[in-house]
Amino acid sequence: MLSHKLIKQILQVSLENGGDFAEIYFEDSISNVMTLENSKIEKVKTGYDLGVGVRVLTGDKVSYAYTDDLSKESLLQVAKVAGAASRGKSKVSVVDLRKGNLAMIHSIKKRPEDIAKVKKAAIMQKANQAALDYDESIKQVIVSYMDNTQKIMIANSEGLHVEDERIHTRMMARAIASDGNQIQTGSESPGLHMGFELFDKYPPEEIGREAARQAVTMLKAEAAPSGKMPVVINNGFGGVLFHEACGHGLEADAIQKNSSVFAGKPGQQVASKIVTAVDDGTVSNGWGSYGVDDEGNPAQRTVLIKDGILEDYMYDFKTSKKEGRSSTGNGRRDSYQSIPIPRMTNTFIEKGDSKPEEIITAVDDGLYAKKLSGGQVDTATGEFVFTVAEGYLIKKGKLAEAVRGATLVGRGIDVLNKISMVGDDLELAPGMCGKDGQSIPAAVGQPTLLVDEITVGGTERRGE
Repeated sequence: MLSHKLIKQILQVSLENGGDFAEIYFEDSISNVMTLENSKIEKVKTGYDLGVGVRVLTGDKVSYAYTDDLSKESLLQVAKVAGAASRGKSKVSVVDLRKGNLAMIHSIKKRPEDIAKVKKAAIMQKANQAALDYDESIKQVIVSYMDNTQKIMIANSEGLHVEDERIHTRMMARAIASDGNQIQTGSESPGLHMGFELFDKYPPEEIGREAARQAVTMLKAEAAPSGKMPVVINNGFGGVLFHEACGHGLEADAIQKNSSVFAGKPGQQVASKIVTAVDDGTVSNGWGSYGVDDEGNPAQRTVLIKDGILEDYMYDFKTSKKEGRSSTGNGRRDSYQSIPIPRMTNTFIEKGDSKPEEIITAVDDGLYAKKLSGGQVDTATGEFVFTVAEGYLIKKGKLAEAVRGATLVGRGIDVLNKISMVGDDLELAPGMCGKDGQSIPAAVGQPTLLVDEITVGGTERRGE
């Protein structure tokens, strides 16, 4: 990617003004996006990202400069700019670089660049047709396909020199149903850190049918009730609630700014005793997994909450250095144009002992949130409002009629303490996580959970 000699020269130049630490981040990535609408391929787009960023740390001060010009002159100029913006009195010498070798835990069987675009279009058509054939009320289907191959290299003044490759593939199907009076939508969007073999695991026809099923089900649904009630949250993407309402508050920058409800609570009970939550960047082929983070630290499994007790936070290099500890491998960035910050990888609540059907049976009168969608969260307090994209009433321990228009309202730490049953059906789901203007792939997850009480916002009062 860059020669050993040039890497060392860039690091040396960036430290000429007395910085404490210098780092180079090289990225070479290619992404393909295709969109199908009205049964026709409407968009085929290929994007390239190639560039280098140089970061210099002096105390708490961080300077960053980047370029897409990989000539020696340009790279040395970027190093000078970053170094000049972070002046100090240190006299740090660059340690001899030691090339690290990574174990490949994310096997890729069908590399995206080896698959012709016509074949990618063909599986999109399969998803589209399966959705249209599901029910006559399906009026429109939109299918998107994406793959991304990213090669990175990180080197720093402490001698680290490592490379990694990440490959992501995903399909998103959105079905729109109408009965002439109203419109409802359904969506399905599997994705993993793997190649085109994703569609051996998730056949495109199943993706299309699932999106259509959701839309048709919600078309026939009744208005959701409102009030405080027990809520069963389905596995998989139901974990977005923990991710948004709690996960961001467990990132070390929020803790150090004292802008998190979890600040100052290590060793304290913050959740029900049956709740264990982890962030794990080593999940094989996980959507949020990698070999090393964007600072070159190995991905790892970090237990955040164990048996209800707060154990740890998620750290990058800068936040870990401030506390005199090691990074947890959570330094992530959008691209070479961005500085790394503490971010989640695959963050989920661990599986428990209960069967999903037992959890439903335990509820006399409540709501089953089969699928959550968008919402709003105050990451400082954990207060949230999430939309239930697909929901059902629970009556006397059995699933009853489908309901639409439900929202879940509460505070993350309160929900954690009201979890009374945890299923054995852990599942992860992909998402794109935004923070500080950066967007990165992160997986959410959980088993089926019973929360004894959540405020449900709906259009009907209970009992009506």
